[in-house]
Amino acid sequence: MDIAINWWAILACGVSAVVLGFLWFGPLFGKIWMDSMGMTMPSAEDRKKMGGMMMRSMLIAFVAALVTAYGFIHTLTYADTYMNTSGVSAGLMGGFWNWLSFMMPVVLGAVLWEGKTWKWFLITAGYYLVDLLIMGAILSAWPA
Repeated sequence: MDIAINWWAILACGVSAVVLGFLWFGPLFGKIWMDSMGMTMPSAEDRKKMGGMMMRSMLIAFVAALVTAYGFIHTLTYADTYMNTSGVSAGLMGGFWNWLSFMMPVVLGAVLWEGKTWKWFLITAGYYLVDLLIMGAILSAWPA
């Protein structure tokens, strides 16, 4: 099966994931998330020192989002070809089922085995759910 790839849509998914992560783990839930991790807000001087590390982390997160979007296109192509689903609703369903099947169990494992809190789970799993819903909408609304 040939899979048509819209590289602009994949790029848009990568950008949306980084922007969502900045907002989600920043002004929206950043303080609560940090508290659930047992972290405190670093001083302005420490944030300056961490600048390079943050840029590196954001670049790696961006590349990971591109990989996720690339894999997601394959899921949506399969659903379109074999299940006759398409459009934004298919993208949203694909986002939800990929989250429920793959992301949520991994994040849940961190609570069960690594001692993360349920508050951390809700914030982190919520991010991945919204991220995959946005990716699904972008990829299905902007096909190749």
